[in-house]
Amino acid sequence: MAAILYTLVFLMGGMLIVRLLLPLKRPLVRVYMGLALGVLLMMQLPALCARLLDFTIEAHMLALFLLLALTALCYPLRERRAAAPMQPQDRRQLAVMAAVGIPLTVLSAYLQYTHILMPAQDGSLWCGQSTYGDLCMHLAFVTSMKDAAFPPAYNLLAGTPMAYPYLADSLSTSFLLLGLPLNWAMIVPGTLLMALTYAGYMLLAQQILGGRHKAVAVAALLFFFNGGLGFLYDFDMAFRDGFEKIREIFTGYYKTPANQPELNLRFSNVIADLLIPQRSLLGGWAMVLPALMLLISSQRERSMRQTVLLAVWAGALPLVHTHTFLALGLFSGGYLLGRLIVDPDDRRGVLKRAGVYLSIVLALALPQVLTGAIRQTVEGGVLRFQFNWVNNSGGRGLIDGWFFFWVKNVGLPFILIVCACLNARRRGQLDLVLGMTAIFAVAETILFQRNEYDNNKLFYIWYMFGAILAADYGSVLMQRLAGLGGRRFLCALFIGASVLSGALSIAREAVSGYQLFSRTAVQAGAWVEENTDRDAVFLTGQQHINPVASLAGRQIICGSDLYVFFHGLSYAQQAEDCRRFLEDPESNADVLKTYGVDYIYVSDYERADFDVDVAALDAAYPVVYENADVTIYAVTQ
Repeated sequence: MAAILYTLVFLMGGMLIVRLLLPLKRPLVRVYMGLALGVLLMMQLPALCARLLDFTIEAHMLALFLLLALTALCYPLRERRAAAPMQPQDRRQLAVMAAVGIPLTVLSAYLQYTHILMPAQDGSLWCGQSTYGDLCMHLAFVTSMKDAAFPPAYNLLAGTPMAYPYLADSLSTSFLLLGLPLNWAMIVPGTLLMALTYAGYMLLAQQILGGRHKAVAVAALLFFFNGGLGFLYDFDMAFRDGFEKIREIFTGYYKTPANQPELNLRFSNVIADLLIPQRSLLGGWAMVLPALMLLISSQRERSMRQTVLLAVWAGALPLVHTHTFLALGLFSGGYLLGRLIVDPDDRRGVLKRAGVYLSIVLALALPQVLTGAIRQTVEGGVLRFQFNWVNNSGGRGLIDGWFFFWVKNVGLPFILIVCACLNARRRGQLDLVLGMTAIFAVAETILFQRNEYDNNKLFYIWYMFGAILAADYGSVLMQRLAGLGGRRFLCALFIGASVLSGALSIAREAVSGYQLFSRTAVQAGAWVEENTDRDAVFLTGQQHINPVASLAGRQIICGSDLYVFFHGLSYAQQAEDCRRFLEDPESNADVLKTYGVDYIYVSDYERADFDVDVAALDAAYPVVYENADVTIYAVTQ
């Protein structure tokens, strides 16, 4: 209850601040931006206070005081005009948002529950297909930040500072501190962020498309049910093998139409493969949509007030999700260039607002970027040139033709996006198209992470606008085909072909289930959390399913290369030290002193991955915990 009340206070504070500063915004926009601002402040203020008081209850109480002070500060800065009332077009927009957003939010809540530590009757904890890989990493960050000093440490590689955007995870840590169990501390904010993403995207589409509510709904369907033409591969010759390929969609591991690397299908469904498993991206999308709306309206309305709010908002994004912050910066550059072209009467105003925007963002964001993203990309040596993303994997040459690759991955909407871009000047959308193009051009040519697939986090921001322009251009075609028999059938065929791969991918997630932590692993994690110091260091194997790091939040010498490698960290020595100690504890006791190890954790994973000398461990170190699968030894320094 305390976590919910705390959240409500921040949500109400955010809505009051937006009401004071932007009363002329339409009621739906005000409420949405206020809710999003409340969540952003709930991420930022406790983390700021934690630098003085650690990430504790005391820091969260101080954050409430800062929220009150910030709200009071906005009062003298308020715009002294009556708030815009609800109009009939707002009610129609609300109906469209409810028709699309409520079912998606209910679906998201179900996926969050089934995919994040769903308890089974035997005491084990389960997940879904898409969370099997990433969830343990996010759990490790969430649990390790509880009562921890800030900036936080990267507990998957002991002694390493955090260089990962952690605020979406620290939001769950706040819920954990305030009394929610770990699974619900993930589910509640996750569902809230997904609801904000759905609402924000439809309001962004409405801002661009105006009162064409059907086009807004189509844009949302094209974006959230994306998946390309992968279903054609699954349905091809489906009768020959007794529908085995179709059954495999719902039973195989990553056999969904939207995500089949062996067929060069890489534009994964955003709900199944991004919003559910990737917590930082989820936080980034929920927070960037209001920023994009402010960017567009600040220029269209020539508002310095909105520009300043936009700049502060954007400056808060790097530690929420760095890729999203980069995408916002790229879009802003292209969009502002477009405004100089399409609005020649206000070029001086555009430049003035752009200067204020850039100055504030640099002042707020540079300290965050220099200590995080730069260390991973430039210092980690992973920044590199590669044309055409994963279609040119490793720079070894194109797999598919460039245009065909994008058509089969994005689907039929890509053709409409190209047509819309070619007609951008005539339709008054040049500024939007230049913003999109800036993202696409960079994502198509520069890789920022070791995992080349991660550039999709830029491409999807491009596609946010692409789906809107595709829906817009499609509605124009429908108008021009007025009177032509069968045009509704063609429209239904287009939408069906555009969303079928994504719908099948989401359906697969809805029925997927995998055991993540066994009953004995859960018991061991609970013992570690209750009986060891929060700064204790454990020597374990490198398995990604690690209850010490993920459920108890303790530091381990070296986590899975599934995480540390793709985060640009050097870990070979730590991994080798763990191996040599487990296989010969007597001759390699120096490892324990080097890393300040307090406990040795041996489970079925360690015994399977290494030739563990259990007899030597039993002889040299006292057993402090043991169950059927796990033994924990204490190290006496």
